[in-house]
Formats: sequence, structure tokens, C-alpha cells
Amino acid sequence: MVKEELLEYLENFISEERKQRFLEILEDRTKLLTVAIEDVYQMHNTSAVIRSCEVFGIQEAHVIESRYGKRLDDKIAMGAQQWVDVHRYKSTNECIQKLKADGYKVIATTPHNDSRFLEDFEIEGKTAFLFGTERTGLSQEAMEQSDGFLKIPMLGFTESLNISVSAAIILQHLAVKLRATDLQWQLSDAEKLEKRLDWTKKSIKSIDDILKRYEVEG
Repeated sequence: MVKEELLEYLENFISEERKQRFLEILEDRTKLLTVAIEDVYQMHNTSAVIRSCEVFGIQEAHVIESRYGKRLDDKIAMGAQQWVDVHRYKSTNECIQKLKADGYKVIATTPHNDSRFLEDFEIEGKTAFLFGTERTGLSQEAMEQSDGFLKIPMLGFTESLNISVSAAIILQHLAVKLRATDLQWQLSDAEKLEKRLDWTKKSIKSIDDILKRYEVEG
């Protein structure tokens, strides 16, 4: 009730068009699918993956930064990280254990011989897709802790794709496939309310002053 009252108050400071846009976008958001990115060296690759998450309705992304530190570039992500919840981890084990504790099956994206082709992959529930570094792919630790393997079929001499390209192909394909299933893939009403409040706050330049005023008036 408190959150609803605060949202109603804050929505007075954004346009009706923006408010409706939030509602429309949230109808297509999901947490059933997510991505985890392990120690990607090129900062723009991580940022591009976050942008793909936003474009294809993936609400959460997980970034493992044990080797190279901060891996997001605001310019390349084009503000996408404002609309996607990015969770950061200091180790691969920490990330994978958190995902599994939250009920996700972890699928490593790799040209591994036992990998299932993308078109044959069936979404059965909460699934996290794990992407590795540009040069060496996923770590042995990540491979050993994964629940399955997935690869994009390729017909040329090149054996791999850039991580940001791979992520975009996989997310686009599975986002479409997900919406054709009977799975409950949409955000809950509580989650939608939480994101409406978060996005509305991020849309107001003088939000700190407005929140103080709300507290005084309340």
C-alpha cells in the first residue's frame, strides 16, 4: 500500500505517455530467463549483452567480475542498465550458487560436443544462460557446475561468434519461444509495481528533493 501511494505521487512528475510506456514494457518483461556473463575482457561486450537483455525483455542479468573489474560501458549499453537489474559477483561459484538457490537451471553456452543445438532447446522453467570470455570461453569451474550445454549451429569455417552476437541470437530465439509456451513467464504484480516505482524514480531528475517533500507531506 505504501509503495502504491508513493508511485501514485511520483507519477505526477512524469508524462502520461511515459507512464503508459512503462506499463506496456512490463507486460513483456520476464525473469524466467536470465544471463550470466563470466569475466568478459572487452567492456563493450558486456554492455552489449545487457542491451540485448533489455531489448528482448530479460529483466535480470548477472555479471561475474573476478578478473577484470567493472565491465559495463554506459555509452554502449545506451542506458539499458537503467531498465535491467544487473547483479554483480566476485566469483563464478558465488554467481552459480545464487542462481541455483533461486531455482535456475544453469546452461553453459559453448561449442562443446555434448551441447544441444539452439533450435532443439526446450524451456522447461527458470533458466540462466552462462557466457564466457572472448578468447577462452567459460572456465572449467563454470562448465563443471552447469546443468547443461547449448550451442548455436554454425556452417562456416569460423568456430565461434563474438559473445555479444551469441547472446543476441540466443535471447531473441528463446524470448520468442518462451512467449509461445504455457509457462508463467511474466513478472508478478508485486514485481511490476517494484519496477514501475524504480523506473519512475530514475525518470525524475530531482528525485531526492521530491522524496523529501513526500516524506514531509506524508
